[in-house]
Amino acid sequence: MPASIRYTIAARHPEAHLFEVRLAIDPPADAAADVTVALPAWIPGSYMIREFARHIVSIEARALGADGAKAGRRLALTKLDKQTWRVAASRHGVLLRYEVYAWDASVRAALLDDTRGFFNGTSVFLRVVGREDEPVSVDIEAPGGALASWKVATALRPDSGKGAARPMGFGRYVAADYDELVDHPVELGHFDWIEFEAHGVPHGVAISGADGKLDRARIAADFKRICEAQIAFFEPKSRKAPMDRYVFMVNAVPDGYGGLEHRASTALICTPESLPTVDKSETSDAYRNFLGLVSHEYFHTWNVKRIKPQAFARYDFDREQHTRLLWIFEGFTSYYDDLFLVRTGLVDRPQYLRMLTKTINDVARGPGRLRMSVADSSFDAWTKYYRQDENSPNEIVSYYQKGSLVALALDLLIRRESAGRHSLDDVMRLLWQRLGRDFYSLSPDGRHGLAEDEFPTLVMEATGVDVHDAVHAFAYGCDDLPLAALLGSIGIDSASKTSTAASLGIKTRSSGSDCLITTVYRDSAAMRAGLSAGDVIVAINGRRVTHTNLGPLTERHQPGEIVEVTGFRRDQLFQRQLRLGSSESAVELRPGIDPTLSNAWLEAAPPKTRRRSKSA
Repeated sequence: MPASIRYTIAARHPEAHLFEVRLAIDPPADAAADVTVALPAWIPGSYMIREFARHIVSIEARALGADGAKAGRRLALTKLDKQTWRVAASRHGVLLRYEVYAWDASVRAALLDDTRGFFNGTSVFLRVVGREDEPVSVDIEAPGGALASWKVATALRPDSGKGAARPMGFGRYVAADYDELVDHPVELGHFDWIEFEAHGVPHGVAISGADGKLDRARIAADFKRICEAQIAFFEPKSRKAPMDRYVFMVNAVPDGYGGLEHRASTALICTPESLPTVDKSETSDAYRNFLGLVSHEYFHTWNVKRIKPQAFARYDFDREQHTRLLWIFEGFTSYYDDLFLVRTGLVDRPQYLRMLTKTINDVARGPGRLRMSVADSSFDAWTKYYRQDENSPNEIVSYYQKGSLVALALDLLIRRESAGRHSLDDVMRLLWQRLGRDFYSLSPDGRHGLAEDEFPTLVMEATGVDVHDAVHAFAYGCDDLPLAALLGSIGIDSASKTSTAASLGIKTRSSGSDCLITTVYRDSAAMRAGLSAGDVIVAINGRRVTHTNLGPLTERHQPGEIVEVTGFRRDQLFQRQLRLGSSESAVELRPGIDPTLSNAWLEAAPPKTRRRSKSA
């Protein structure tokens, strides 16, 4: 029986970047009534209101014919707000036809031209308000002409009946409800396709924009190691993945990096140089970083797509949904992404310690860490983290970076207090068993997630260690984490290197030939002298400044020395006397003499039997 809500999408006008969408809505069985439709204002995983409906450039409504397909008379269509429309009732149902402008090269929205197509459902599929839990179908129409040889990559389920999609092809796909429909992005075009299996589950990698020398075998092997390790991490006995099929969609562009997770796929952006080629056997830093991104988004298959904060158990696509727990769902994922690279041998231990060192130092350099907790950063993601300005480093902290260090601190604390019998791994497996494993098998009204204050209790249940005070201090406080002592407990030395270099206390970028200040750090020499973001520095002590030579030129002087800074503010020349500060000290991590304890930390450990509680 065909779905009562049926979508059709076509790459109708690639030259104008327009997708055409048709939405056929059968009336409910009990009565024909007015229909309300709306487009999401945001996409899960990217916590900012984006108002996707602004890209609907035309829309009309007609009555469905008795056969449920042919369009009849025009129906009244009233726009109720920026993203919602009401359609007059029709006996046999409603057919909406609309066009969506698609020229966003990010992983969050939609893009279409004559070289590539891509869309997230939240950008193109109006939802039928009040009927979000009904099954739906979507026909992805094959383009003609020069695009006739395009392929499709998506984790959507092909329909098994008439009109079913062919493998890698166009046709009809189905979803159990609207949430499932919009949680499967679609890639269209001429992409490289790589396949592998991870514990029996087919995985595909669609790569657009890759170099012709792409090392397909290496990508398949490296991705497989990451995927199998994470599947086994959450299901050490059964090795059962939570999906029947998984698709990585990679878009290689000159200046991009990032990803967005979905329940059985992920959309990734990287540079072409990040991908391995057959003529280079060494692992570049760019490829290593890309593998970290792959590991991060794949870990989200469990942590945030199925193990969810209670606030996300059912998405409200119209407005913000606040939680103070993104430090768990993004921060813990950021901790495990690189940890899986070392556990699978894709990076060695010295490399991993250097990566961890960089994260520790990056967090330590941000003044905002002393003013905002990662819990508050999570709550304010919608208005502060995703809408950063020139003062943001002084006021906010990243729930990704510091959240990963909170995960590290809790992991090491659990290991220490349980005498090595337990770790954060046990907590993640309990979260999976309790909250994630059956998430999509429940009805939407029966789904539940992690309550705002539940995490410490689950840690005690999983490990026997009481972390209530630690979580309060680490996640809800602004003090620096006690990482030196905790790392020392597993034999990792944390040496502080005090810098003697002079510093202005600013961040700059090149603007043409100018050196433009983008951030002035709190309590820095530059702030005390009255410099501001947006100022252009042209000279220090009469010597010309560029973005490139600013650092070396500053370091010729000593901390405490007074220099004269010349610049422009809104095209007005100014001069300031500035007493130089010193550069931030940095931490360097080194393995101790006995690697036994750190070996246990960096190796994948089997699940442990839960023990009685112990106060930390």
